[in-house]
Amino acid sequence: MTRLTCIAIDDEPLALEVIKTHVSQIPDLDLIDTFPNPVEATALLQSQQIDLIFLDIEMPLVSGIDFLKSLRNPPQVIFTTAYRHYAIESYELDVVDYLLKPISFPRFFKAVTKLKNQVTGTGAMAPRQEPALVHDHIYVNANKKFIKIRFQDIQYVESVKDYVRIHTAEQRIMTKESLSQFEQKLPKGFLRIHRSFIVNLSYVTAFTKVDVEIGTTEIPIGASYKEAVMQVLKKE
Repeated sequence: MTRLTCIAIDDEPLALEVIKTHVSQIPDLDLIDTFPNPVEATALLQSQQIDLIFLDIEMPLVSGIDFLKSLRNPPQVIFTTAYRHYAIESYELDVVDYLLKPISFPRFFKAVTKLKNQVTGTGAMAPRQEPALVHDHIYVNANKKFIKIRFQDIQYVESVKDYVRIHTAEQRIMTKESLSQFEQKLPKGFLRIHRSFIVNLSYVTAFTKVDVEIGTTEIPIGASYKEAVMQVLKKE
């Protein structure tokens, strides 16, 4: 029997209690934790392998749909919502299922069974297909709000103690996160060149053996990164 790990994200405490109760009746489904919003779930998703998210759609600050779009290599997802009109968009994101509240146990069990049928004979989860929609942005928590930043606008990212500073042509945005955590959210085209810097290759205007130039800004190349960085830059 293959055990699946899951979390639930919903801003309604009663909805989380319903999911807890339903999960408790399925022996091979383990609920690791519940969260009132997507932001609080981020750290766990980055540090632990989770097979499934029960994800509400309408939540303050960040919707379930926008949160899913922001994740790189996300777990499988079952949307939970009180609104039918999200059905088409949710299926475009290749989610496992779409549950309307109030969620009955038979309907819940059917959705979980659908996921189990995707488990391969080796017990590993079948690879999740990439959503048809292109993810072109990320939301970052700064100044008590979530700010949308398009990946193509990011010139480079800098580590500043417990924060990262995101540099675009128009602004500098500080968010509390490690550079390694932020790196995992970035798409192809970004390169870490130093323990404290990640650059967008599209903005590199020149480079030497010791630094990368983005316009008039010189960014150092770390000694331990030098060989790999040179290999990438010379192919660009």
